[in-house]
Amino acid sequence: MIQVKSSHGITALPIDSRLLADRKIFLEGEINSEMACRFVKRVLLLAKENKTLPIDVLITSTGGEIGAGMLIYDTIRTCGVPIRMFCLGHAYSMAAILFASGTHGRYMLPNSELMLHEPLLGNRIGGNCSSIKSISDSMQETRRRVNRILAKHTGKTEEEVEKATSYDHYFTPEEAIDFNLCDGVRGFDLLLEDME
Repeated sequence: MIQVKSSHGITALPIDSRLLADRKIFLEGEINSEMACRFVKRVLLLAKENKTLPIDVLITSTGGEIGAGMLIYDTIRTCGVPIRMFCLGHAYSMAAILFASGTHGRYMLPNSELMLHEPLLGNRIGGNCSSIKSISDSMQETRRRVNRILAKHTGKTEEEVEKATSYDHYFTPEEAIDFNLCDGVRGFDLLLEDME
């Protein structure tokens, strides 16, 4: 909680509410359906208030569910509001894909890192041969879809992206810039300049 002074006196507000008022949304922790729905609600609210002012999305996440990540991705890419992405510490797996999808700048703090890899199965595989083949085919299609998305946002070929994601590939800010996952290295100055 933080205290905010107004003409009505001093009010205690949750820090997330205060940051949301400054158009700052955090994606922190595991990417799951709950996080995705919370993100969509916040973007809807901010887009209704003003479609031209940028929204800053601050990411620190090890990734998570592909389906939930794709909901966040679709929101970022289709909401019509400029979205600036900031990597705070780390953005791994699906979080790195979301970071790369920023529409109005993608910035990393000096000691942050990104990590890309092939999609992983979250659960134990079980079932008959046909079920396992179906799961494998689905994973192959998911990998192709994710690689197409990364190719679109980096300007790399799908083959270059597939090579880079064939193992856990960690990127320093400089390496991320070279791979066109990131537009620049910045400190908190850019985050603070738009705050009231």
